[in-house]
Amino acid sequence: MIEYDVIIVGGGAAGFFAAINIAEQRPELKVAILEKGKEGLQKVKVSGGGRCNVTHAEFIPQELIKNYPRGEKELLGPFHQFMTGDTIEWFEKRGVALKIEEDGRMFPESNSSQTIIDCFLCEAKTYGVEVSYSQNVSEINPIESGFQIQTKDETYQCKTLLIATGSSVKFWKLIENMGHTISQPVPSLFTFNINDQRIKTIPGVVAPHVEISVLGTNLFSEGPLLVTHWGMSAPSILKLSAFGAVELAKLDYKFQIEINFIRYSFDDCLNQLKAFKQNLAKKTVYKSTSFGLPKRLWHQLVLASNMDEQTRWADLNKQQLEALAEQLTKAVFNVEGKSTFKDEFVTAGGVDLKEINFKTFESRIHKNLFFAGEVLNIDAVTGGFNFQNAWTGAYIASKAISK
Repeated sequence: MIEYDVIIVGGGAAGFFAAINIAEQRPELKVAILEKGKEGLQKVKVSGGGRCNVTHAEFIPQELIKNYPRGEKELLGPFHQFMTGDTIEWFEKRGVALKIEEDGRMFPESNSSQTIIDCFLCEAKTYGVEVSYSQNVSEINPIESGFQIQTKDETYQCKTLLIATGSSVKFWKLIENMGHTISQPVPSLFTFNINDQRIKTIPGVVAPHVEISVLGTNLFSEGPLLVTHWGMSAPSILKLSAFGAVELAKLDYKFQIEINFIRYSFDDCLNQLKAFKQNLAKKTVYKSTSFGLPKRLWHQLVLASNMDEQTRWADLNKQQLEALAEQLTKAVFNVEGKSTFKDEFVTAGGVDLKEINFKTFESRIHKNLFFAGEVLNIDAVTGGFNFQNAWTGAYIASKAISK
């Protein structure tokens, strides 16, 4: 039997952040991390294409919470306690400078996730956090003096337990056995599989700002759109997949989307096209790329509107004008499945938020049991927001444990 004051299960972002902060605030406590893998911080390693998207340059809690499809309401209080600015300061104090990119994402100046990993490993060593790898927890039992934890090789005991195991369906089962409710997991942050003549030949094309809605639902999103070999991606799609995670799972990922490529109303677009008919009479429609659209996308939408490459503006009839306005402002595409977005896999689901005290991140069911990170039913859109949730939860839990 190995005894500690505090055990953290899960050697990822939230687990390390919590352990370091507890050990720094209370050096006399014996703190350990149990990690099932041969090494920890694997998600930190692959995040942001290996650069680690540490957080997002959004400094107003009310604005920051809008990026969390699940957890928006619950995170407002915590973000007033530990926010983006605190994250930046925490890392800078430890010699890791962060930089802001144009889209607001923040990365280490080194452009390498290894900088973050090295920082965590160094801090853990400095403050005497014991990290045990290849410790796959198979059982957790609340006992009078705290918790007993069973792995294949060892039995551990601790007064305080923090669970930071991420979206591990297997581990959620153990948490359920302890009396907690788990919101059923569904994928979040995925791209759409679309087989459509209009986009088949133009992968790599980016429409700079579109509006998308899922027909038959209230789901709506806007932002850049990327045409891919298998369909569509980029922030507008990923945001839709995150906020619609539960609803789109119920539809078995088969549904229709309507895209407004130019953010004009149908009528305004039609009036603009009628003006083109007057002013560009002798030119071909195909070669008159308009509305700031990429040329290749414009070509495909023109061809989809009952015209060919030789059709001149002067020759357009009412039906063709309306068809083009429809393609530009109300193009309907059939989605026939999803693809996981790179390594930024995120799952919606986890410990029911009603069972957590968000002033401390402590369980309302077991005293001295804490949770942080994606093990909770909290997830975010892409851009560093999932990490900010991990830092905030882990820090607040560390403060509560240290007291």
